Amino acid sequence: MSSSLFLPSYSAFVEDEHDDKNDFQERGKAMVHRTCVCLLLSLAWGTARIVAAQEAGMKPEGFKAAIRLIEEEVESGLVGAAALLVAHNDRIVVEQGFGSLSRKPGAEPCRSNSVFLVASISKPVTAMAVMRLVDEGRISLDDPAQKYLPEFTGSGRERITIRNLLSHTSGLPDMLPDNIDLRKRQAPLKDFVAGALHTPLLFTPGTGVSYQSMGILLVSETVERVSGMPLDRFLQREVFGPLKMPHSTMGIGKRKIEDTVQCDLPAQGDLRMKDSDASWNWNSPYWRRLGVPWGGMHTTVGDIYRLLQAMLDKGRPILKPELGELMVSNQNAKLDKPWGLGWAMGENAFYDGSPGKAFGHSGATGTLCWADPERRLVFVLFTNRPLANDPGNFLRQVAKRVSDAAGHER
Repeated sequence: MSSSLFLPSYSAFVEDEHDDKNDFQERGKAMVHRTCVCLLLSLAWGTARIVAAQEAGMKPEGFKAAIRLIEEEVESGLVGAAALLVAHNDRIVVEQGFGSLSRKPGAEPCRSNSVFLVASISKPVTAMAVMRLVDEGRISLDDPAQKYLPEFTGSGRERITIRNLLSHTSGLPDMLPDNIDLRKRQAPLKDFVAGALHTPLLFTPGTGVSYQSMGILLVSETVERVSGMPLDRFLQREVFGPLKMPHSTMGIGKRKIEDTVQCDLPAQGDLRMKDSDASWNWNSPYWRRLGVPWGGMHTTVGDIYRLLQAMLDKGRPILKPELGELMVSNQNAKLDKPWGLGWAMGENAFYDGSPGKAFGHSGATGTLCWADPERRLVFVLFTNRPLANDPGNFLRQVAKRVSDAAGHER
């Protein structure tokens, strides 16, 4: 159910089976009245949404198809919670929540400003922290990482640059060999850093492309050593504050887990999790508080929209325009997989037919965001269904419908 429409249940008006008949009738009338009001509000909201889409230059029927696809997934129970924001030509067309914060009976509705654990959408945000230091002249992209991490030596590691770490060309693995064991014993982040500094490389730096969360971890460590402050505090001061992203934290911050969207757990893949893994899975206090720079960010669709909008504006107001453009330019032109600096890019990266100049990122918890510079089109969709549990590529389907609704011209 969408958060724009909340219908009270019949049981909410029957508090006791011994209520007298007149009281029951009055309650029934109240229920009917409130239901009618809610339905009228829903119709008004739907109409407003169509008008907003038209005024922003989008095709209403295609846009309605995208919204309906989300509603169907939520109504079927395949998705428990979702939040969508779409903007076109610098105008927000929709910002809406669907479903509930958790699968528990009576859970609060998921709203457009509900907070999600967004997994790897954290990566370009961590990259923004690095670029702030590049902007200040305190880090150079072509410096060897060893300059800032002296213990990062041997087996070709001295050839790895900051640019390699941000463009997935370092040769580092995505996860450490003992990744699950570290999580199960609730290891602190410094233990992951120690592992990343010494784990074997998969290939000679700069000669291949392989997605590497551990590279993002090491640039985060670089930010902390150069700035002298924890990553989240640096982000609050240098990124989240200036971009007016008040709901964003690396880690859960001061929130309670139950006030955020609860993730469904991946049923397959290297990160298979079960409810019995409650001490370390995505919904555990340990993981939510750890704030891993490759996947621990908590945020809202509205905050990520502001980040994407800043990138459409060449990084302003927090980066020089040439650095903002560089972040969303292909760094791997001589290799087989395009990447920006922290940002994913390339044809078909976000849906079938997505343009090569679009940039964004997805997250394993069931999240996707991207922006198309040519059309000034921004798409942010968060859900609680892991990508590993989604054989139908639901996020890409919704993205395709939104893109089609926007047409091919600005």
